[in-house]
Amino acid sequence: MKKIMHIILYSCRKATELIDKRSVMGLSWIESIRLFMHKSLCDACTTYDKQSRLIDRLLHHHLHLHDHHEENAPQLQNNELKERIIERL
Repeated sequence: MKKIMHIILYSCRKATELIDKRSVMGLSWIESIRLFMHKSLCDACTTYDKQSRLIDRLLHHHLHLHDHHEENAPQLQNNELKERIIERL
């Protein structure tokens, strides 16, 4: 039974990796379903997901406001860094 549950459900480590991956590049439908199943049973990962989404929203809002207030706002586009992050996901 343990083996079957491990196949069906993600570990917390894998779930948090997918939560982070989702914000960068999206998830496949099977990853989304398995993440949903995990979060339905795990309060810690549900909380992590909520906090991650809040941080993403606040950061996006802050950067968006910053861009409108300053014409020469720094751009956060570093393709090499982005590629390294995606590789690790």
